[in-house]
Amino acid sequence: MSGSDAQATFIEAAAADTDGVCAAQSVGSATDLTINGALASGGAVTFDQPRNVTILSAGNDSGITFTVTGTDETASAVTETITGANTGTATGTTYFATISQIASSGAAAGNVSVGSGTSIAAPIFRGSMRLIGLYVVNTGTAGTVTFRQTSATGTVRMQFNTVASANTNAYPDIPDEGIRFNAGGYVVYTQTVMSSMTAFHA
Repeated sequence: MSGSDAQATFIEAAAADTDGVCAAQSVGSATDLTINGALASGGAVTFDQPRNVTILSAGNDSGITFTVTGTDETASAVTETITGANTGTATGTTYFATISQIASSGAAAGNVSVGSGTSIAAPIFRGSMRLIGLYVVNTGTAGTVTFRQTSATGTVRMQFNTVASANTNAYPDIPDEGIRFNAGGYVVYTQTVMSSMTAFHA
């Protein structure tokens, strides 16, 4: 009897951390921010799961930009330029797996902090795969979980809604021999709507 070719990927994302990338710091000119938050190691950040970035400004930074450099959910090099907020939080839309640099285009009006957001794009497997089963743990908030192939912006292959019932389990049904994903499968969701997932694939 031949063995099963099934594999399992566990996906769990930590809560957002508003200063986990860069602790609050003054930015007096066009320069690189110091990556020194709780998530940093050796002047860089590797997130638990690829996610977006937030920039918190204590003053009016709407006239400057912050360019974030790192790698994305596919492990490819990526940059995103985020316009600063006016005494608030500017939220990026690019998914970063790692961050190696954050550059300001000018002096900030007050302290600036950089953190991790709640938008997640978790890799199941970066090569071609078949999704054959799921085990999901819900949170107290319902929301949509989307499965895409190739990248976080690739073709949608499946979606389902979680249930607003903390610590309950769900086993969404995968029909027949599974759903085919070409060049990688990625789970895209908001961190607050799912506690964890085990994705079975072959």
